[in-house]
Order: sequence, then C-alpha cells, then structure tokens
Amino acid sequence: MTQASHADLTSFFKQHGISDVECLFPDVSGYPRGKLMPAANFAAGAELRIAQAIPMQCVTGDYSYHPIFPDADPDIRLVPDLTTLKVSPWSSVPRAFAIHDCVELNGQPCAFAARSLLQQVLARYKAQGLTPVVAPEIEFYLTAPSVDPGLALQPPRTRNGRAETGQSAFSMNMLNELSGFWDDFRQALQALGVQADTWIHEVGTTQYEINLLHGDPVQVADQAFLFKYAAKEIAIRHGLNAVFMAKPVAGSPGSSMHLHQSVVDAAGRNVFSADDGAETAAFGHFIGGLQAYVPDLMLIFAPFVNSYRRFVKGSQAPINLEWGYDNRTSGLRVPVSGPSARRVENRIAGADANPYLAIAASLAAGLAGMDEKLSPSIPLEAGSNGYDRAHALSRSFLPALECMQNSATSRRLLGDDFVTAYTAVKELEYESYLNEISAWERRVLLPMV
Repeated sequence: MTQASHADLTSFFKQHGISDVECLFPDVSGYPRGKLMPAANFAAGAELRIAQAIPMQCVTGDYSYHPIFPDADPDIRLVPDLTTLKVSPWSSVPRAFAIHDCVELNGQPCAFAARSLLQQVLARYKAQGLTPVVAPEIEFYLTAPSVDPGLALQPPRTRNGRAETGQSAFSMNMLNELSGFWDDFRQALQALGVQADTWIHEVGTTQYEINLLHGDPVQVADQAFLFKYAAKEIAIRHGLNAVFMAKPVAGSPGSSMHLHQSVVDAAGRNVFSADDGAETAAFGHFIGGLQAYVPDLMLIFAPFVNSYRRFVKGSQAPINLEWGYDNRTSGLRVPVSGPSARRVENRIAGADANPYLAIAASLAAGLAGMDEKLSPSIPLEAGSNGYDRAHALSRSFLPALECMQNSATSRRLLGDDFVTAYTAVKELEYESYLNEISAWERRVLLPMV
C-alpha cells in the first residue's frame, strides 16, 4: 500500500491477525536491523527512533569510535515505506514487516544509511531526466548447519539420503533434490513481492543462482535485501544454512551478485541505443565511468576479507575491468540483446555485498562517466580471454580499504561523511580479523617454525 490511513492499517492488521510489525532497515552490511513494534502503535503512526550508529554497526557487533560518529550518539527516526508493508512468510505467528528509511531528527536523510545513499544517487539521475534500470543475479550456497566455525562447510543430505558431490551445473535433478526448501522459498518470495526470474543450479556443490527481474533500483535493492533475509529464514526451517559469503568453500566457485544496468530517459527510451539501434556515446561513457571509478569503490563491491578469495583466474569471477560483448571473462559484460534492452553487466560485486551500496556505487560511477564523457577502453575481441590481461583489481582487503580511504573520487561520488564512516567500520572489522589465529597458521606454521 502506498498511502494508508490509521483505519486502513488497522483493517489490514486485523484481516491478517497481526499484532506486531518488524520495523526493518538494512545496515551497512545489508543485514536486517530494527525494532519490533505493536501493530496498533504502527497503525497510529507512533514515532520510532534508533541510535544513529546502528546503520553503521560492524559485522562483529562492534561500533567505531571514529570522530565522524558524534560522541553523544544521537537518535534518528525510522520512517516506514508503506509500499514495502507485507505479511512475514517465515514468522511462527502472524507478523508484518516494513522497510524503513533512516532520517535525522532535522528531516535530512541519514548520511550513514545504505538505502538513503542509493536514493541520493538516483536523485542525480532524476535531475537529468534519467532513470536507471537494474537487475541483479544472486548466487548462494545451501549447506548443512554450521555448528563449529572451525570446520569447513559441508553439503547437506538430499532426499536420496546422500550429499551432492558436485559437477551438477544446471542439473534439474539436483535442483529438485532440496525441493522442500525451494517450494517454501518460492512461496515466500511471492508473498514478499520479490520478482524472481530464472532459478538454476550453479557450478559449485549445492550452489544456486536466482535472477531478479529488472526494475527501479530502490525496489530491486529492497527485493534483494528481502531475498537474502527470506533465504536464511526458510533454510533454517529445513535444517539448512543459506550462505552468501563470496567464497564460502575452498576450491569451489565463489558467489557473485552481477548487476545488469541500463538507463532510460523521460520517454522510457534506452539512452544506450540510438533511434537506428546503434550504440550511443552515452553507452560508451557509462562503461568508461565504471572502468575509471570502480577501482576506488572496490571496498563496496568486495566488503570483507573473504571477498577477495573470489577473484580467481578462470573461475568466471573477474580480475580486471576489461569489457566485451557476451564475454564472461571480463569484469564488464555486454549481453547480446535488442536495442531496447542494451545494458552493461557489472560482474565485480560478490553475493556478500550490500545490494543498496553496490547498486549505488555502480550507478554513481556510470553517471559520472556520462557526465564527464569518459571513453572506455577498446573492447575485448570476440573469443579473447580477459584472464590474459593484468589482474587490475585489488588483490586483498587492505589495499582496497586504503584506496577508498584516500580517494577523493569515492568521496565525490558517495559523500565524504559516508566514506569516512564506511572505511572506519571496515578498518575495525579488519582489526578484529587480525586478532584471530587461523587454522592455516596452526596447521602450517606450528610444526615448521
């Protein structure tokens, strides 16, 4: 519902037997946080506040004390987007939820909130009479429950009593082996309004990919956010673990979140295509912007230490920002399509990336390229291999962190306060990582040094 009175909301809650509402928002990692509110209070429009630091909470649960965050830790308001109000398909009792925006008490969007950042990028497009269109492809693993983090993830037993052993890319039989999960998950996505397109078994053992339909970037990011929330909840119901790490299993393919992007004008025409169907200058400039600015924004697309394990030669995960037509060895791929569907696929982001931030960063880079009329490199020749070119992306977390911290470009595209806060959080997460001794160190170094 887009507009709703107190009576409308009360009627909705009564119809579905709802007594509580999950007031959700995505934090910096895309993790759902918020508060549970009585439905009667929600319907009455009760003000809901939360500490300003919560949108920037680390994955470790810690908070940064960088000076960018006020010592007083002031409140912000959570304002519901009523178009996202739905009945939760995974709750044991009837419950609703709504995605909220984080708003400062003076009415300004919170600079630290992921959804607000995406909205600010879209406002730049709107100011030029343009609207981006985005479609993500999300990969993830289904594993047995992980009760000991010291042990590697294991594939679950399927309906035939055995665990999958691999080599099952695009297998319909193996897609059906966990049919109980898929049936419930499909129903959940329908209830959430998540517009899923195709479902496939990917290359990894019990690895899957689901493509979401193209649409408005905020709505698509909301759907990706709810997709991950639902996958984890439904998986638990079935004794499974839904894993969105970029590289959860050693020796197996990583999981990506490819982003298909195009831009339309006020008349709904794809600005990447001319009237005769040919590529426009804007198409090249958008690619040029991605090539010029994604390196400075790498920490958005690969936000954790584990993220950089995914970028392996020959794995269909990119190692550079070369571009080519229908070429999956390149970081930027242009799929074969008609002029109205001409688009650029950004293959850099992992499944662990926050969808709001990844979409915002990619669109910001592309728009900057169009505004500055940046030229792309020469595309890869047909049949050529992007892995034969230099590994031009950050090879590990720390260089990406330092690059973003020191980048004037990242601050220009995403905002100085956001970049300062984001990198402060990532620095704290990295320090937590350094404080833990890994199994590799115990296995290799302990007997040898």
